[in-house]
Amino acid sequence: MSSKIVVQKYGGTSVGDTTKIKNVAKRIKRYHDEGQKVAVVVSAMGHTTDELVDLADQISKNPPKREMDMLLSTGEQVSIALLAIALNELGVPAQSFTGSQLKILTDGNFSNGKIEMIDRSRIDEAFNKGKVVIVAGFQGIDKDENIVTLGRGGSDTSAVALAAALGADECEIYTDVDGVYTADPRKIPTAKMHKQITYEEMLELASLGAGVLHSRSVELGMNYNVVIHVRSSFHDKPGTLVMSEDKIMEKMKVSGVTAKGDQARVTIADVKDKPGIAADLFTQLSNKDVIVDVIVQSSPRDGINTISFTIAKKDITAAKPIIEAYAKEHGNGKAEIDENISIVSAVGVGMKSHVGVAAKMFQSLAEKNINIEMISTSEIKISCVIKQNQAEDAVKALHTTFIG
Repeated sequence: MSSKIVVQKYGGTSVGDTTKIKNVAKRIKRYHDEGQKVAVVVSAMGHTTDELVDLADQISKNPPKREMDMLLSTGEQVSIALLAIALNELGVPAQSFTGSQLKILTDGNFSNGKIEMIDRSRIDEAFNKGKVVIVAGFQGIDKDENIVTLGRGGSDTSAVALAAALGADECEIYTDVDGVYTADPRKIPTAKMHKQITYEEMLELASLGAGVLHSRSVELGMNYNVVIHVRSSFHDKPGTLVMSEDKIMEKMKVSGVTAKGDQARVTIADVKDKPGIAADLFTQLSNKDVIVDVIVQSSPRDGINTISFTIAKKDITAAKPIIEAYAKEHGNGKAEIDENISIVSAVGVGMKSHVGVAAKMFQSLAEKNINIEMISTSEIKISCVIKQNQAEDAVKALHTTFIG
């Protein structure tokens, strides 16, 4: 009998009602019956988190982050208890734990905490008694034992961190899709599912809007060499393995095409060309936790230039006062914020060894009469800022060009 440790994560759609929870319990039972030690991370049921946010919104438009974390953490507490009950009903001993009970220690950044340490002692104690361990995803505590949630995709992060802490070779992420595709299969019927994809590619795709995995969970997998297996909770077929590049034999030139529509472009004209001017702007934005994506600065002419960059639409409120003050001090007093943009990207480790990818991409967009407003590149990614209403056509064109 095998005694390896298996870590699984089930998302909200996988535990959306009691029937689905019972089905998840049956799947877990099979692993337990094979003699494996099973730790399961569970999200809140269905749209529970959204419903809790809505309740808070009915009371306050700006609730304290600490109290929001206290509120939102209750969603997972319901699902872990129900799953533990379902397993016990099947004759499988199981015990549920909140993040605080397991001492999942975070940095204390409410609503967006980062895991610093997981105390595995209670998990090992449960394993030694032959129990399945059910863990509340998306949450931990700070040094003062305040509940801290981990932000968007936090349950994925919890699962991969748990797999790393327990020394598991693989972390199974069960979701409502079969695996990682070359594009969104709901919009691109010809999209192909990957059997394997590198951490680097998945990290880029996750940060560019592919909703299968959150980027922080991929970073953890890469840092601790935990293979992440993205698979469907509705059947037993293998999904996509996210793993290190050296374990993958065939590297596609372009492994995925994405469109990200939650961004806005900021343009500040007539900025003085002096050392430290740009640093001042981006330092202030960073201090407000505003993440900047694509940045383009024009070549200086007569001692002035133009700075353009993209930020998430949700950060506009926090960023706007900084941007406007900066434009008054260093520019012509005006800052333009355009919310009608999308960032389309082609990603692939194969780009490292293939020439002409950028030329092909630009030509493909030009043939569809799609104007490129900004360009950003890395070793395995090319991103273009375009008009938002052209994003779907752009993804279709690029997918046809690179993948078929």
